Amino acid sequence: MSNIATGQQIINWFEQLAPKHLAMDKDPIGIQVGTLNKKVNKVMVTLDVLENVVDEAIKNDVDLIIAHHPLLYVPLKQVNPDHEKGRIVQKLLKHDITVYAAHTNLDVTKGGVNEALCEALGVEPKDILVETGSEKLYKLAVYVPETHQDQLRLALGDAGAGHIGDYSHCIFQTPGTGSFKPLDGTNPYIGTQGEIEKVEEVKMETIVPQSLLTSVLKVMEEEHPYEEVAYDLFPLENKGEKQGAGRIAKLDEPKTLRELAEHVKQSLEVPTLRVVGDLDKKVETIAVLGGDGNKFISQAKRKGADVFITGDLYFHVAHDALGMGLNVIDPGHHVEKVMKKKVKDYLQAEFEKQGVDTELMVSQVNTEPFQFI
Repeated sequence: MSNIATGQQIINWFEQLAPKHLAMDKDPIGIQVGTLNKKVNKVMVTLDVLENVVDEAIKNDVDLIIAHHPLLYVPLKQVNPDHEKGRIVQKLLKHDITVYAAHTNLDVTKGGVNEALCEALGVEPKDILVETGSEKLYKLAVYVPETHQDQLRLALGDAGAGHIGDYSHCIFQTPGTGSFKPLDGTNPYIGTQGEIEKVEEVKMETIVPQSLLTSVLKVMEEEHPYEEVAYDLFPLENKGEKQGAGRIAKLDEPKTLRELAEHVKQSLEVPTLRVVGDLDKKVETIAVLGGDGNKFISQAKRKGADVFITGDLYFHVAHDALGMGLNVIDPGHHVEKVMKKKVKDYLQAEFEKQGVDTELMVSQVNTEPFQFI
């Protein structure tokens, strides 16, 4: 018998990759059209939600579209099928297709769009280009019988709890005695209904990042022997991992700007691109930001970048970059298409882990609006 996930289950798993709280202020992320309260036989991942993409979804019996660029970036004042947006909404509703958007939260997150671009370029991110905050941390304290301490300790660490710097499975534990009395209707792992039971227990304390909190608590409950798990959760003032837009990286060896531009063309599969700067100048430190990076040229320069790889460069911003001695490579906005495979691979692994039979596909429609002649 097949196990088909609901839309809400799928988005719960997906938001462990791209939590909503990472999105920039007023970014219209989340459900755009439809409902998550239904079974989803097929998911399609896409960069954009254009009419030809929706037609592709209809043809392939897709129930849920996960997109990077929001369909309703600007709120609609009317749903008029005489206009493209109105037709798109009408088709989605008619065919019961839900659209969910993950925009700047997918840009910012670890393993998101900007890191996928770095991966495609063959460079390792070393720093954040524009820091927007840091991940919130929690301290988890859980009480477990001595007999199950090793099993629970390993499970919590494997789920991501207790990661500090380059160390994993960091857990502090204190021995003690726990007591409880099982009441009517309970099915205690240890003890007898109506009688006070004393058990040698261990208090385990560890650190958990907000993005992993739900999954860590789930693992804790699954691996703990007790019917009711006793635990405490405390928000911490400690700073977690830095979060932000764009990435800073270094090439394995310096290249000329011309050589790097050719490498970008091949790696990101673009027929042409725009370059600002001296093509024969050697570059080594690069800033990478998918989408429109016009606001961030000063940050790229301050971070020590020799060249900024971004899209949608404005004419006057190109002059500003020249003036400050910053080279720029503009391969276009559409290179963010790298997110399609990244998201599909992430969800495929999650579906296999959860034993889910929901299908996944990547949109094959080309949504690049520009032609190059």
